[in-house]
Amino acid sequence: MVRNPLTPEERERGERLGQLLRAARGERSMTRIAAEAGISVETLRKIETGRAPTPAFFTVAALAHVLELSLDELAGLCEPAQV
Repeated sequence: MVRNPLTPEERERGERLGQLLRAARGERSMTRIAAEAGISVETLRKIETGRAPTPAFFTVAALAHVLELSLDELAGLCEPAQV
């Protein structure tokens, strides 16, 4: 199966998601947050750095739950800026 390349907007949204999750994690370790969310540390690292700009919904939902973030608010903050 061939995956279509991501658009610049999709990459931007992924980077913004990573930044928001990193900020919400604060001083808590990646290991702790990843374990609580049931994902690998490498997956969390890829999301936070934007190397995984389109993570699975359930991964984002698990992280949002652990970080006490609203999925609605998170989705709104990840939308590209309107020019």
